[in-house]
Amino acid sequence: MRPHTVALRAGWARGVIELRQSLTNAGDLFNHFFWPTLMLITLYFMRDVSFGQTGFKLGTLVLPSILGMNTAMAMVSMSQLLTADREDGTLLRAKATPYGMPSYLIGKIISVSGGLIVDLAIFLIPALFLVPGLAAGNVKSWLTLAWVLALGLVATLPVGAVLGSVFTSARSQGLLTLPILGLIAISGIFYPITVLPHWVQWIGQAFPIYWLGLGMRSALLPESMVSVEIGESWRHLETVGVLGIWAVLGLLLAPALLRRMARKESGSSVAQRRQKALQRIG
Repeated sequence: MRPHTVALRAGWARGVIELRQSLTNAGDLFNHFFWPTLMLITLYFMRDVSFGQTGFKLGTLVLPSILGMNTAMAMVSMSQLLTADREDGTLLRAKATPYGMPSYLIGKIISVSGGLIVDLAIFLIPALFLVPGLAAGNVKSWLTLAWVLALGLVATLPVGAVLGSVFTSARSQGLLTLPILGLIAISGIFYPITVLPHWVQWIGQAFPIYWLGLGMRSALLPESMVSVEIGESWRHLETVGVLGIWAVLGLLLAPALLRRMARKESGSSVAQRRQKALQRIG
């Protein structure tokens, strides 16, 4: 059997097991419901708020944007999992087994993607009944949502792997929080980006969060709501282009950085990190 086939099968089995565990473990299951519930509460209070003089409901604009934001956050989940597994020695054990690193990475991609889809479903299904004015009743909308989601995962998961290879501990990985919150604030998630200064709009458009939000809005909003977007266009070609660039960069960098990280992993390095963690707790 070819090595790639072995790695793919082992990775698939690993990912399915991890996903099943996250859906049956009480703590993980709470996390799956916590953030979607929090976003639903946010939507509830925004559902009747109008955006300026347009007459559009802010809750309707925000719903698909939240889907895009959560898709982009897959890179943070990937980074957190890689960092945690590196810190506790899981990555070292994967390195020591045949085809361990490829199957490990495939497993993480499957578990993170599967967990994200579950989270999006938990949020979207009740939100469709909560928020009026969506154009979610045709096949085109769901096909658009599907390709934006798929491209978004390809663009963000490798970036998450890159970030996970850079940070050596969960403590240092927490430094991502503030920049990520800043990007969300300028990416048109909770308010249209067109109200921001032009230079801020350019910064927001350089990152995947804005384009995933835009792609999801193009899938679920009526055509009339495109008037609040930049250039009054859903810009599908630009969405594919920017997310494609991020995907290529991530796919080029992630394998090299992960191999470099794996080479540096040893029993002594894991022991040192555990010792530092114990000292912080003590």
